[in-house]
Amino acid sequence: MGADEAGTHSRLQTQYRELVKPKIDAHYGRVVKLMGDGLLAEFPSVVDAVSWAVDMQTAAVELEIDRSGSQRIEYRVGVNLGDIIVDGDDIFGDGVNVAARLQEIAEPGGLCISGKVHDEVAGKLDAVFADGGAQSMKNIAQAIQVWHWSPGRRQTPVTEVEPQLSLPDKPSIAVLPFENMSGDPEQNYFVDGVVEDILTTLSKVPALFVIARNSSFTYKGRAVDVRQVGRELGVKYVVEGSMRKAGNRVRVTAQLVECANGGHLWADRFDGELDDVFELQDRITQEIVTALEVTLAEGEAARIWRERSGSPQVYEAFQKAVELYRDFARQTHMQALRELETAL
Repeated sequence: MGADEAGTHSRLQTQYRELVKPKIDAHYGRVVKLMGDGLLAEFPSVVDAVSWAVDMQTAAVELEIDRSGSQRIEYRVGVNLGDIIVDGDDIFGDGVNVAARLQEIAEPGGLCISGKVHDEVAGKLDAVFADGGAQSMKNIAQAIQVWHWSPGRRQTPVTEVEPQLSLPDKPSIAVLPFENMSGDPEQNYFVDGVVEDILTTLSKVPALFVIARNSSFTYKGRAVDVRQVGRELGVKYVVEGSMRKAGNRVRVTAQLVECANGGHLWADRFDGELDDVFELQDRITQEIVTALEVTLAEGEAARIWRERSGSPQVYEAFQKAVELYRDFARQTHMQALRELETAL
């Protein structure tokens, strides 16, 4: 979209008309509604639903095979089997919500199905699925068993287990993006900024091995199992939490979890004014270091928790600029420039 907004939109419309919709019709499904660059479809048979997904994704890969990776349009599909609530032409319910969550964790160009779907289609389709284990999903009460498929895996059963990264000889930790509880998407930049500062401060402690932001923030917006995070990033501990900002009040909840068993080593809630945001960050970091029984050498603490300068208003403008800059588009860069000028 950033490189060619009009062209990308036109390609999506063309692929919907000539690829996605005709194959849904061919497998006896119906498009319930379009949602931006996504859609919700319903099928009378779960075998038809999965058969459509495999057929469509295979064709989509072949359609885009001559394009470079950055120009290639890829789809993610989630399929679930469950009761739904019909309201006119629309459908609702937990069954729909699980399908949406499955789509979020599917591989680009691939398919993710629930355990119930896998039980129904096993042995009925020429497709091989890899066991993704039980996954916790946002706003879903129970963990869902998931299975993955992608075109490259189609004819090759997956039997090998992905190798686990070896743990370093000192406490290793990943700080996951905190959940924005403010109900305002505009506050995401502020929440991410607070988390990044906690991560940066932890990385100054020589006795800790801290995963970089680029790795830990790949889990942003995803419901993940900390045990999976530990395996994928090669860490022993994970910090996760949430943040709510209302007016000048800030509330941060944070918890330190051991990846091996999912047990909580420490959890706490921090309340304060926006003027205290730096102090809140340092308190959280100090609690984590204490929980990991890391001893700081004399003078080290002063270097790590040095007095900060600047006002919370400057901090907020700067964090907003960073978030806009990362969108990497001409319009958002201009907005980022204005925020930086405000900070100055």
